[in-house]
Amino acid sequence: MELSDYIRILRKNWLIIVVVTLVGIGLAAAFSLTRTPMFTSSATVAVSTQTGGTGTVAELQQGSSFAQARMNTYVGLVKQDIVLAPVIEELGIDTTSAELAASVSAAATLNSTLLTITATDADPDLAAALANETATSLAAAVPQIEAGGGTDAESPLRMTTVTPAAPATEPSSPNVPLNLALGALLGLALGLGIAVLRSVLDTQVRTPRDVAHVTDAPLIGAISNDPKAKERPLIVHVDPLSPRAESFRALRTNLQFLDMDGRSSFVVTSSLPAEGKSSTTVNLAIALADAGKKVALLDADLRKPKVAEYLGLEGGVGLTDVLIGRVRVGDVMLPWGGRSLFVLPAGKIPPNPSELLGSQQMKTLLEVLERDFDVVLCDAPPLLPVTDAAILAKSTSGAIIAVASGKPNRHQLSAAVDTLETVGAKVAGVVMTMMPMRGPDAYYGQYGGTAYGYRVEQGKNTRTGKPEHEIAAFTPVTPLAPQATPAADSAPRRTTAQVVSTPTSAAGATPPARVAAAPSAPAPTRAAAAPATQAKRPDFDALLTGQQAQEIDPIDVTTRRRP
Repeated sequence: MELSDYIRILRKNWLIIVVVTLVGIGLAAAFSLTRTPMFTSSATVAVSTQTGGTGTVAELQQGSSFAQARMNTYVGLVKQDIVLAPVIEELGIDTTSAELAASVSAAATLNSTLLTITATDADPDLAAALANETATSLAAAVPQIEAGGGTDAESPLRMTTVTPAAPATEPSSPNVPLNLALGALLGLALGLGIAVLRSVLDTQVRTPRDVAHVTDAPLIGAISNDPKAKERPLIVHVDPLSPRAESFRALRTNLQFLDMDGRSSFVVTSSLPAEGKSSTTVNLAIALADAGKKVALLDADLRKPKVAEYLGLEGGVGLTDVLIGRVRVGDVMLPWGGRSLFVLPAGKIPPNPSELLGSQQMKTLLEVLERDFDVVLCDAPPLLPVTDAAILAKSTSGAIIAVASGKPNRHQLSAAVDTLETVGAKVAGVVMTMMPMRGPDAYYGQYGGTAYGYRVEQGKNTRTGKPEHEIAAFTPVTPLAPQATPAADSAPRRTTAQVVSTPTSAAGATPPARVAAAPSAPAPTRAAAAPATQAKRPDFDALLTGQQAQEIDPIDVTTRRRP
């Protein structure tokens, strides 16, 4: 993992880390509050030789070295019964030497003859008494041991209490600040461990890096998430200045640079349902048409078709009827939106969709459409539930897999890619959908999404300051008209009418065209938007039947009716 991965883990799991840390602090506080306060007192004893002050320097040095050599022995002697039994008898404590030994300890200072005796008890006065009595008992026991047990022999060492123990004013334990600090550290370490473990065990595909771990196919687009996507699926048409619409334009640009051996037909599919493949296909088709491409959009999802619903078209007759020879493709492939975009709905749902999509008629139809259109897009079902998309992808130049952020896991995406590779289909690229614009898994930075004047907040576009409904029907305008010549000024002014086309309704009726009257003034004025000029469309039925293609009149997108 890189540093950025750890930062993403911290940002993603910060709440868990904070909660676990607080739990650790709470447990430490509870432990400290439930413990009985203990007090500690210490007495310091000095060990020296009995030279009487008349020895030489060499003798004194030798005696000091002898005393230091015996210090470790006296430290262990403090917990023995010979020292503690007199203490119990003197203080009248109802305990045993073994139990008292747990409350008494001794330590010797390095290169010194000082011995510190420490006693701990819940009563500060008793703790001080235990330390002082233990020092006195040790001073009495040492001469007996050093003299060999004799009563008349004199011990070479003597012990003197130099610092008696005093009752403590503050408890030595529990140490509340230390316990809280330890609880916080343990909680923080446990929280970080849980966060890393969750990240390791999380197999959901959330970021482009997760996609790269599964397939070598290029990431050609990342579509930002829109909570209102169901209300406005055609975001490129409805709100072309939104960050999500910009995502589709970026996808359009990347798609044009793919090397597909001269072919330009794509199947848009996904691993699982509800990953946004249909809305991605429709918006990509609109974006390509806006760039001047002649686009054919086929609803090849013959199980749950969505294209006709999104575009407001009547989908009762379409691809299914063409493949079984019931209707001609020229009668059901409809222009949409005043653009160079032609849509072939799915038609009726057949009982054998896989067989129809893998038929020779479907291959011939795709070959004809690739010949006469710049780009052919096919919206196909998901790969894992059914095999329709894999069969259709083999007849096209490649498949575009839509991956919703956080929905499929790596195993499911890998299985979808393997399905395409098994049938010999090429994976043209991967498009991530429903990408969060904020948070640890956000893909877009500050340029395209939020900080370049394209953010939409509270129903207003921050670039124009206008409500969304005022910019929803945005249409490019023509350049300024040139200055009129003096000869033209003398001619009478005439009024010209231009028709602005609108998409056909779902009921099949053609709404009346909006006519905008504009006087031809000599001053420069912006002309109203005119419908895109449609190129002559070939006779697809003649091509499908092997006959010679014939040119037909241009399609009038404002008056064409659906069957």
